[in-house]
Amino acid sequence: MLRYAAGDAAAFDQLYARHRGPLFRFIQRQCKERAQTEEIFQEVWMNLVKSRERYTATARFRTYLYTLAHNRMIDHFRRHSNEPLMLGEDAETGLDVIAGLPASRVDEPYVRVLSRQQGEYLLRLLEGLPSAQREVFLLAEEGGLSLGEIAEATGVSFETAKSRLRYAIGRLRAGLQKVAA
Repeated sequence: MLRYAAGDAAAFDQLYARHRGPLFRFIQRQCKERAQTEEIFQEVWMNLVKSRERYTATARFRTYLYTLAHNRMIDHFRRHSNEPLMLGEDAETGLDVIAGLPASRVDEPYVRVLSRQQGEYLLRLLEGLPSAQREVFLLAEEGGLSLGEIAEATGVSFETAKSRLRYAIGRLRAGLQKVAA
């Protein structure tokens, strides 16, 4: 990012290539529609471009990027606070989003069906988490951020981030154990 801030356009390409997938998935798992995901995703990168000259390396770049995403999503959800989060169907196309998720590499049909059912169930469990817990879980799992980076990106204390992650994992684990039983 420091190279990009200094005017090296190729450095932006490297940043984008390295962080686009995890950032997109982080945003996607918290948005209702693909169009919202794409809009927020683009706005995060545009904010990065606009703020490049003011960037100072006070934390890891990934923390900075997810802080931008966190703030952008808060703005978005404040404007659309009466719209519930929904997983499953894309409201614009009506297509099953879950069916588009990659399944098991095994070609056996029963394994694919089982994997899809487990994936759907995990997404429902994830959807059922309180938004603060879901966000911290996704920052850790999709973004690969440490607890310190999550605390900084979300503007909470380290202990709060740690508690939210612990509760999220506990709820997901308990839900998955119910299915296994």
